[in-house]
Amino acid sequence: MKRTNYAGETSEQQIGQEVVVKGWVAKRRNLGGLIFIDLWDRSGIVQLVFDEKIDPAAFEIANQVRNQYVIEAHGLVRARKEVNPDMKTGKIEIEVKEASILAKSKPMPFEIVDDVDASEELRLKYRYLDLRRPEMMKRLMLRSKVTHVVHRYFEKNGFLDVETPELTRSTPEGARDYIVPSRVYPGSFYALPQSPQLFKQLLMAAGVDKYYQIAKCFRDEDLRGDRQPEFTQIDTEMSFATPEDIQAMTEGLIKDVMKEVLDIDVKTPFPRMEWQEAMDKYGTDKPDTRFEMLIHDISDLVKDSSFKVFSSTVAAGNYVRAIVVPGGADKYSRKDISKQEDYIKRYNAKGLAWVKVGADGYNGPVAKFLNDQAAELNAALDAKEGDLILIVAGSFHVVCDSLGYLRNHFAEELGLTDPNQWNYVWIVNWPMFEYDEGFGKWIAAHHPFTMLNPEDLHYLEDGEDPHQAHAQSYDIVLNGQEIGGGSIRIHDPEIQEKVFKALGYSKEKAQARFGFLIKALELGMPPEGGLAIGLDRWVMFLSQADSIRDVIAFPKNSKAVEPLTAAPARVSEQQLEELRLEVPAEDEDKED
Repeated sequence: MKRTNYAGETSEQQIGQEVVVKGWVAKRRNLGGLIFIDLWDRSGIVQLVFDEKIDPAAFEIANQVRNQYVIEAHGLVRARKEVNPDMKTGKIEIEVKEASILAKSKPMPFEIVDDVDASEELRLKYRYLDLRRPEMMKRLMLRSKVTHVVHRYFEKNGFLDVETPELTRSTPEGARDYIVPSRVYPGSFYALPQSPQLFKQLLMAAGVDKYYQIAKCFRDEDLRGDRQPEFTQIDTEMSFATPEDIQAMTEGLIKDVMKEVLDIDVKTPFPRMEWQEAMDKYGTDKPDTRFEMLIHDISDLVKDSSFKVFSSTVAAGNYVRAIVVPGGADKYSRKDISKQEDYIKRYNAKGLAWVKVGADGYNGPVAKFLNDQAAELNAALDAKEGDLILIVAGSFHVVCDSLGYLRNHFAEELGLTDPNQWNYVWIVNWPMFEYDEGFGKWIAAHHPFTMLNPEDLHYLEDGEDPHQAHAQSYDIVLNGQEIGGGSIRIHDPEIQEKVFKALGYSKEKAQARFGFLIKALELGMPPEGGLAIGLDRWVMFLSQADSIRDVIAFPKNSKAVEPLTAAPARVSEQQLEELRLEVPAEDEDKED
């Protein structure tokens, strides 16, 4: 039989017409002389009716089928006697005249339904079955629609879709590379790209002018719900562009995707927020602006406090900051607050001070130290009776990380984060460098090829502190999560050399790692910049999925293993022998 339409697209307009549908048996109900089957394909479900009196042969086929059999059915579309408002096709059904079984199925390892009671590991092991679940198929279809809009948008704006290599040279970009041994050059390795960053800059040197790519990227790093070892970026680069040009182009893309995929109008231009303001008010460079509960600096108010934790912190040049949890006085007990105090110790916080605002003053562990200033503090914090005030003392990053976490935690518990509100915001004017505790050194906040603000170039000179410099970089944030980031790139080789020096690279080391880029900078590199959006993460938010794994067809689990194929896996001894993984002397015949 030749299929005439998808099951879920069968409509009232086809009543009286004969159709052929094919798919999986989602549900089967035998009522004696009648058998009802819900037939599923990627478009949805339609009800098939098998009547023993109308067609005994088709009825016998229906009697044999079981859940998840693959069948085809030819029949007449008719109106249902009882409408099912929960189904897209709930006003019609198909009276089957002919049917056949195309494939049988053994019992399923888990039920093929939404909200299935099965572990993620089991679902990933049988991912092709997991993807049959309607909610999972909807996410795949939404992702496909997003990429279609992306291609159309960039094509109409004059961008060229250019592929960049996936076997390249290892270059430091912040995370560990995945490396691939070379059989032809034993002891040498390719690296899978963490991003197409260097190649897209070289495309600007080539005169491409406007580049985009939906690019695979690879990073060997610890995983979490919104991170995978291989992920996909919407990658862009533009010559002769300002930050405002790139941001406007990105806003146009976001506006198109939101409208065409979700039928939501977002207002542009998006707000711009300085990095320093985001850290001071929200405690993070990924601020969730759907709710208030802002962080307030009360250092000046408590610098002379008899509570030595506060006064000594301020005297040491650090900070005392606070948030107000609205209505939190009655809602949260001492035990509840103690749990959060234990949690923020991971941010190196020494403790969590708190008071509850009452009609006659403060109540709580530090109330006796603050009651004399209650009116002044309440005015500064806009705190009211019934509120809970949380206070953290420490270094800039300790107070930001701790209060940023607490702000988001209590907002979610209090239902202040509306999932149907879409707050995009640009975070701009980032520091050029940041100190990485893990690596124990200064690294580039975005990457080493980011252009500084013109007024900060003097910080790269001898005798100046380069770590005070800010860069022409920007992140796009949605509801408290970064979905993309970019910058204007360095196109002057002298500035690039100074940035490498500030990062601890000698001329020789920089030449060894980035010689091909340095050559391009010396041979006519135009001023340029770009941005990359994390496609997986963005689709996760658009589909309101719980994990990035829910929007990737075949993801890795939290241990970087793909349960379906059991990758990574050992290879044969013959393959290892061919690769000769022992490191020999440098091959003099190999071109440097």
